Amino acid sequence: MKKRKAIEERKTSETKIRVELDVDGRGRYAVDTGLPFFNHMLELFAKHSLFDLQLKATGDLAVDHHHTVEDVGLALGDALNQALGDRKGIERYGYSLMPMDETLSRVALDLGGRPYLVLEMANRKKKILDFELSLLGEFLRAFATQARMNLHIHQIYGTDAHHAWESVFKGMARAMKTACRRDPRVKGVPSSKGIL
Repeated sequence: MKKRKAIEERKTSETKIRVELDVDGRGRYAVDTGLPFFNHMLELFAKHSLFDLQLKATGDLAVDHHHTVEDVGLALGDALNQALGDRKGIERYGYSLMPMDETLSRVALDLGGRPYLVLEMANRKKKILDFELSLLGEFLRAFATQARMNLHIHQIYGTDAHHAWESVFKGMARAMKTACRRDPRVKGVPSSKGIL
C-alpha cells in the first residue's frame, strides 16, 4: 500500500517552515513554531489524528505572529494535500463532537477538493497570554485552502478560551482521522463525478 507521507518547505522573506507529515502514523510529533500555545494546538492535532508531524517554523515574531501562524497553515495544508495524493479509497468525510470540560465543539470536514472554511466560536476571548486567538482562524483558513478541504467548525459553548480551542483542534483531529481512513470497499475516488 502506498505510503502517505510528505515533506513541505516554505521559505519567504518573513518565514521559514519545514513540515514532515505521515498520515498513517501513530500520533508522534515534534513541533516548534516559537509560539507555545500554537505549538500545543498543533501537538493536540497530531496526537489525536494519529498523524506523525515534524514541524519547525521560524518567523518574524518580533514584528507579528500573523506571518508565522498563517504560513504554518499553508505549509501544513500543502503537506496534507501532497500526502493524500489522488485521494483514492479514502472515507473523504469526517465528523466529531468534542467535549473539553465545560466546552463543546462540533467539527465536520470534507476532503473532496473544494476549499471552504466556516468558523463559529462561542468563546470570544481575544488572547491567551500574548497570543492573539484570532490568528487561529487565519491558520485554519490557510490550512483548509491548501489541503483542498471543506471545514466547518462550531465551538458551541464553553467559558475557558484554552478549553474552547483545545476542543476545536481535537475535534478537527478526530474528524480528519476518519476522513483520511482508507476503506477497501471504495474503488477509485469517493465521488460520483469520478474525480475530486
